[in-house]
Amino acid sequence: MKLGVFAVLFSNKSFEETLNYLESQDVESIEIGTGGYVGNAHCNPAELLQDQTKLKALKKAVDARNLTISALSCHGNALHPQKEIAARFHQDFKNSVELAEKLEVPVVVTFSGLPGDHEEARHPNWPVAPWPNDFQEVYKWQWEKKVIPYWKEMGRFAADRHVRIALEPHGGFSVHTPATLLKLRQEVGEVIGANFDPSHMWWQGIDPVQAIRILGTENAIYHFHAKDTSIDQVNVHRFGLTDMQPYSVNRAWQFRTVGYGHDMKVWSDIVSALRLAGYDGAVSIEHEDGLMSKEEGLKKAIANLRQVLIKEPLGDMWWV
Repeated sequence: MKLGVFAVLFSNKSFEETLNYLESQDVESIEIGTGGYVGNAHCNPAELLQDQTKLKALKKAVDARNLTISALSCHGNALHPQKEIAARFHQDFKNSVELAEKLEVPVVVTFSGLPGDHEEARHPNWPVAPWPNDFQEVYKWQWEKKVIPYWKEMGRFAADRHVRIALEPHGGFSVHTPATLLKLRQEVGEVIGANFDPSHMWWQGIDPVQAIRILGTENAIYHFHAKDTSIDQVNVHRFGLTDMQPYSVNRAWQFRTVGYGHDMKVWSDIVSALRLAGYDGAVSIEHEDGLMSKEEGLKKAIANLRQVLIKEPLGDMWWV
């Protein structure tokens, strides 16, 4: 496994400055934002696809520091019911896939998206209960008319370019659990896998180790985000796990840097589960800790992950 960082953390710095800083921290891999909600401050696919010189310069800058690119990421909602919004996210995704092919990056990370509840809707609708029965009707319409058809088309688009799609299960989108990821994968094929982020499992009440085992049996983990979540049980009893308060207040749960929501025994269990699932890619730190600066949160995550990452091949079991 390689220690990686989701570089959008330093969107206020130039790409070269970001690479230099990550190299100084002995990071081995980077995940680059290419559009969607995370922006494209370091890498604009529309420009690079039209300019071979810029494309080669980006690759050279990464190679010169002995880094690898684990994924291009364009988290967005290409199923948004407002067509102009959906079109922007859709184009970001297509551009990212085409750029990934050019850069020989194996994975593009994004969200599944979330439609509205009918053709003329203005806002996404996230049904998470089977009753009243209206929710079942919305859920069925979304998957049959929007989610499955779109990803079948985009699955073919990505497969033709030898790129895999890592959808990040995330609350507020159609794919938010291991089951919904596998539901879509069954319809679209193995071009679809997961960008697994344990922080989004914890706040939904899902044990990440068990979720990794479920996805691992299908070889469906294509990328990994290292991010923690702390759970405040007092606020859970008040607001529930679907807490709608802003991130700036004391909520039922908050994103934390690695080791500040769950101890390193839990993180070592996660890493071991990844090894058992056959995952040997990047462990990409996504820093969204509201209690720490970018630099401090990242450095602590790096230090904590170094304790538990499994880096060497297994080799022979000499004691057997």
